[in-house]
Parts: sequence; structure tokens; C-alpha cells
Amino acid sequence: MLRWTKTTSHKPRVRVSPLTSAESVLKIRSYMPILEIHNLVKTYTAPDGERTTILDIPNFTLEPGEQIALEGSSGSGKTTLLNLIAGILTPDRGQIRVAGKDIALLPESVRDRWRAEHIGYVFQTFNLLHGYSALENVELGMMFGPGVDKEFAAHLLERVGLRERMRYRPSQLSVGQQQRVALARALANHPNLVLADEPTGNLDRRHTDEAIALIRQICGENGAALLLVSHDYHVLGKFDQVRKLDEINLAAQAFAEAAAP
Repeated sequence: MLRWTKTTSHKPRVRVSPLTSAESVLKIRSYMPILEIHNLVKTYTAPDGERTTILDIPNFTLEPGEQIALEGSSGSGKTTLLNLIAGILTPDRGQIRVAGKDIALLPESVRDRWRAEHIGYVFQTFNLLHGYSALENVELGMMFGPGVDKEFAAHLLERVGLRERMRYRPSQLSVGQQQRVALARALANHPNLVLADEPTGNLDRRHTDEAIALIRQICGENGAALLLVSHDYHVLGKFDQVRKLDEINLAAQAFAEAAAP
């Protein structure tokens, strides 16, 4: 169990707001799904002007602390779904409620802060800033949330096994070590929900096993729900709960029926 204790001579700063108070977070974690999707539709316009529906999901929920792997082939809309949940994209219609909040209804600036405070995102390509050290990358992630906590940033990197490499830049780290920095950054603001987009796509089998075990363990220690998407059956086999995107996405079912002989 991860235990984080910070001692200080000053009284701890308490941020009281409808979005981030300890009471509301407790209610979020205890009494409602951390993620609720209802009648979600996302379309794209093809070069010829035709509108194509890539996602049509009537319902999907994720409970606090729950860990689910979502299986989907390349091009099935996995990354689009995660970007919608994170508020990076907005749906054509439908609701995506994260910690009780319909994030698509929030102004962009408020949505960015909401995402920083409630959602951790492990990108497939990690998205680390190469001009900054591992520690600085984690601290930069904190700047969009409650504020930079240098001690906790260092603690997270130590927890993922990078105590001796905190001052290394991404180019000085292996791919597996960069993935660990990305995980530490995703947890920097104590999120309710962690999204992971093919997080082991660039790792060999041994490092894949280590990375998945670490992601699941640290999310569990921090009480964060985890939604991981992958097409790798080896990765999917590490989860007790696996859902197929095609089974919850009516658009994929319609495409398969149209393509059938």
C-alpha cells in the first residue's frame, strides 16, 4: 500500500471549491460511478464530405477503483473514445460524466482544469517534453492542477523505480523508463480516473508485464479507476475485466454488418 506523508511547519492549504473539496471527492469515490457514458455519438467528415460515425455508445460505466481493459483493433475508435472521456474532444451528442460532471458542457478553460484535477492520461507515445528532466515533466503536469508539490513528484518517481534518474531527460532514458515517467505524471494530481492508451505498445514482453503490473498496482494504491485500451491479447489477459469496444459501439456493429458478404 502506497503511503504518502508530508511533514511541514506550515498548516496544510485547504482548497475549498465545489469541484475539489475533500467532501465532494469522498462522495465521488463512494456513491456514484466515476465514468458514465450515455448515448455518445462521434462523427468525422471524410475528405469527400461524407459524415462517418465512428462511435455510437448507448451506455458504459466505470465504478470508483474499478479496472477495465477495453479491447479494440487499430482504427476502431479507442483513442477517440479516451480523448472524448478526457475532454480533449467533444461529442456530437450524448453525455460523458466524469466524477458526476458532464465535461462537454464546461467551457474549454474550465474543462482543462477539470481534466487536470480528475483525470490522469498515459498516452501511447508518452508525450514527454524532451527539454525537461523526468522530475520536471511530472511537476509540469501539476501546474495545471492544484499546484506543484515537488516532494510528491519525487515520491512518485521513486515509486516507479526512477529514484536515480529523476534528473535525466527523456532522451537519456529507455522506452520503459519513459513509460514510467508518463505513469508518474498521470498520477501527479491524485486523479479519480486514469486513462491508458496502448501504454505498452513500444515495450517488449518482459517490460510490458512489468508496466501493466505497475499501472494496476499504483492505480489501486491511489484509489483511481483505470480504463486501459489495447489490441494486445497478452495485455488484455492481465485484467479480470475485459470489454470489447465492438460490443458496446453500435457504429462498429453497423460497419461490420455492411462489410459482411
